[in-house]
Amino acid sequence: MSSDLPIGVFDSGMGGLTVLAALMERLPDEDMIYLGDTARLPYGTKSPRTVARYAAQAAAKLVEQKIKLLVIACNTASATALDDLRAAWPELPVLGVVEPGARAACAATRNGSIAVIATESTIRNGAYQAAIHKINPQARVAAQACSLFVPLAEEGWMEGPIVEAVARRYLAPVFPAETARTPDGRMPECLVLGCTHFPPLAGALRAILGEEIKIVDSAATTAAAAAEALDGRGLRSGRNLGQGKTRFMTTDDEVRFARIGSLFLGRPLEAGQVELINL
Repeated sequence: MSSDLPIGVFDSGMGGLTVLAALMERLPDEDMIYLGDTARLPYGTKSPRTVARYAAQAAAKLVEQKIKLLVIACNTASATALDDLRAAWPELPVLGVVEPGARAACAATRNGSIAVIATESTIRNGAYQAAIHKINPQARVAAQACSLFVPLAEEGWMEGPIVEAVARRYLAPVFPAETARTPDGRMPECLVLGCTHFPPLAGALRAILGEEIKIVDSAATTAAAAAEALDGRGLRSGRNLGQGKTRFMTTDDEVRFARIGSLFLGRPLEAGQVELINL
């Protein structure tokens, strides 16, 4: 495997672009390929069997492009298909976003009380709860599915009264208005954004939670894990020029991908930069 090969990144839609942005910042010399499976969005409301099939198809498409590292920038796919993809391509390092997110959450809390919001599938799977308890067996985890956040983010609705009203409804069970305490009396100290579509909504969440609650997403820790994986295998690019190139692929509507994707990526993205593909 050559160090000149690109890093492959996939998600069900735009959310994984937040992870891609962190990868581009941490690894500016690396070429990358991003695949957003927008035609089949969202993954979070689908069965584990369907998610595993979609993830395998997206991964196979990226492997066809000759990559040196695969990043599953989707919490639902990470929770469901990580082990299967590692088994399918044993020579290829494969990273998910759940484990890095769990490490960040455990590092952000002193009392071990953590709230997690994610898609229905990720919450039902219990992946974050298991990953957090593997690091801190005494941790208390309150979990809440927030499925409407995905279409809101994909529509570009990141703030405003509608977004805040939906957020308040979702957060109420894990952050009750009076004390926001878990059954054992411990106050949740952090909120894990267990879906890569959620970081753009952080401002609306912060407006509800205030400044005391730490908001954690897995993008930066996933980028750090990617750098570690490359260094451990001697696969880091030797350019040292900060001129890595990125290709974008989507399964539906390049124009919309570029328009909404720019919000997630944090930089302008033109439709001409996006390739329409079939899986």
